[in-house]
Amino acid sequence: MVIPEDLLFQHGAVVKTYSENEIIFSEGSFAKNYFQIQDGTVKISNTFDDGKELVHGFPFDGHCFGESYLFTDTPFGINATALTACTIISLTKSHFINLVKNKPGIMLDVNRYTAERLHFRYLVSSFLAISDPMMKIQRLLDHLKNYFDYTEPYSFQVPYTRYQLASLTGLRVETFIRVIKKMQALELLKIESSKIYY
Repeated sequence: MVIPEDLLFQHGAVVKTYSENEIIFSEGSFAKNYFQIQDGTVKISNTFDDGKELVHGFPFDGHCFGESYLFTDTPFGINATALTACTIISLTKSHFINLVKNKPGIMLDVNRYTAERLHFRYLVSSFLAISDPMMKIQRLLDHLKNYFDYTEPYSFQVPYTRYQLASLTGLRVETFIRVIKKMQALELLKIESSKIYY
């Protein structure tokens, strides 16, 4: 977790629950709270006028999201939606600012987390320059496997659906499925009981 839960509660945090597909905040609104996921998965995305969606990530248990907007008066440039039923710890902006002023080490933890997420965004953005779908998928799976600290072949069970992975790589789901089947034939990954092992 980014910030210890007991510290958040000591500074006035409350727990909020969100149903699957419930909007937590929308692009254009302003940051009023620090959000840290206690349980569940959130989708961070942009939705365009033509209905297309660009997915930036799927933070889950222990992760925070939207925190960088607490340090600016800029409105959110993203949407946050509960991908699953979620329990989220929420701390008002003023209480969050007081927390980081009183405990400056917390700011280092938040900055470290934000930097890791920025690295992931840069990695995913680099996929725009890659035309080979297999290379896109391999780079994403390499990053996820490293993030979750797995090294052995086929030891990492990918915790995302094919739709979620396709969204992160900018590929159509059909293309993603076709490529992972090819990767399985090349023994680059395994598929067992519909789960991907990398």
